[in-house]
Amino acid sequence: MPKAVVPEEKRRRRRPTKSGTVLSEELIVETALRMLREHGSAGLTARRLGLALDADPSTLYRYFRGMDDLTLAIGDALIGQALRGWEPTGRWRADLRAIGLRLHAAYLAHPQAAVLTTNRVTGRPNELAADEAVLDVLRTAGFPLADTVRIYHAFIDQTLAFAALDAASLALPSAALHADEDMWSSTYARLPRSTHPRIAEAAPLLAGRMVESAYPTALEMLVDSAEARLTALLSRTSGR
Repeated sequence: MPKAVVPEEKRRRRRPTKSGTVLSEELIVETALRMLREHGSAGLTARRLGLALDADPSTLYRYFRGMDDLTLAIGDALIGQALRGWEPTGRWRADLRAIGLRLHAAYLAHPQAAVLTTNRVTGRPNELAADEAVLDVLRTAGFPLADTVRIYHAFIDQTLAFAALDAASLALPSAALHADEDMWSSTYARLPRSTHPRIAEAAPLLAGRMVESAYPTALEMLVDSAEARLTALLSRTSGR
């Protein structure tokens, strides 16, 4: 049975660690992000996290129900970083694009953490704020509720899927990442037209594009599709 989580106000009254550090949920998450960046997901354990915080590992369970609960907090923290400073402009295309690019960038800034969290639903405040923001952008733009939910679904899943894909590449060992990127010029670019005419034709462009994320392009295509849908709906309404 999971241990009860101590309310935040009670945690703050507890004594600091031996090194004088006062633990908090935010500090634990920040330390966990650093450990993920330095050691990957295999290096993030309660024991190692306790050592990094100069605290008994059991202390962590006063803040989180377990390591999975900490994983959800890490994912929510990344979403919080993405939303920090964002304000809606009232231009729905620009607002939707900005949210997507911010989320994608926040995950890629912590690729090991992104690999661990992009497929999770945290139900925590930052995730709820992001979902509320996307839904509000679409509803305010004039999309009917059913279309809003459909576009929201595609937008969120596309953003998270590209974040997971791109983060997984960045989380690779440097040698493996460079080997993958070099494949476009070392192998694809050398295929003969007699056997692979389309690849040979596109090879120079592939070599330049395939080492970059396709997310901005995919996001623009999604926004274009949404705008076309909204234009059709408004035209149909005005024509009645």
